[in-house]
Amino acid sequence: MTIRCITFDLDDTLWDCAPVIEGAEHRFYHWLTEHYPRIPERFTPEALIEHRKDWFGRYPDLHHDMTRLRKRWLSVLARENGYDEALVEPGFRVFWEARNQVCLYDDVLDTLERLRGRYLLGSITNGNADVHHIGIGHYFDFSITAAGAGVAKPHPAIFTAALDEAGVAAHEALHVGDDPQRDVIGAARVGLRTLWVNPQDLPAPEGCRPDGVVRRVGEIPGWVEGWVRSEK
Repeated sequence: MTIRCITFDLDDTLWDCAPVIEGAEHRFYHWLTEHYPRIPERFTPEALIEHRKDWFGRYPDLHHDMTRLRKRWLSVLARENGYDEALVEPGFRVFWEARNQVCLYDDVLDTLERLRGRYLLGSITNGNADVHHIGIGHYFDFSITAAGAGVAKPHPAIFTAALDEAGVAAHEALHVGDDPQRDVIGAARVGLRTLWVNPQDLPAPEGCRPDGVVRRVGEIPGWVEGWVRSEK
């Protein structure tokens, strides 16, 4: 009953996501003012974000692929304001580059360094963050995205895709994440061990029964070592 593979959620587990997305939206809006001014003349930054959220909300079937969803929205935004499809790719790239300029939590690199080589390490994300673009891809043996899997967490298929990639059984894998529903409950349903990163010490919602809880990513290696010893 040993752990051979550890998978990590990305957003809000290895970094704080909200300021990253806020900064990316600001960068995108500034880019629009320079290259497609009719759009910011019509929308304030806040109104443009609401326009995006409203449009995204109409297409829940695409929520597993945030890149495709955003590009489709950009296409609509361009047409509504008298521009052509030339806006889409560079507009997405501006946002995506900024979206991947994350500020890792202080203990992330040390944690990954301590775990690398001892366990297969993977990432499982519903978003379009890219560990290689961020600069931490060399710590991971594989990366699973919702877009690639065709479904988002907590769907079982995204976790089984990770197990297939790692070549391990479910009970040999530990999934680490901050979201009780998507990470803990979703992974547990497939049979993975689960570790909840819960920095605010929130009460577990109904149905959330992780194998362990930590408040910081830096606590993960110690927790894993203790759990492995207890299983021997």
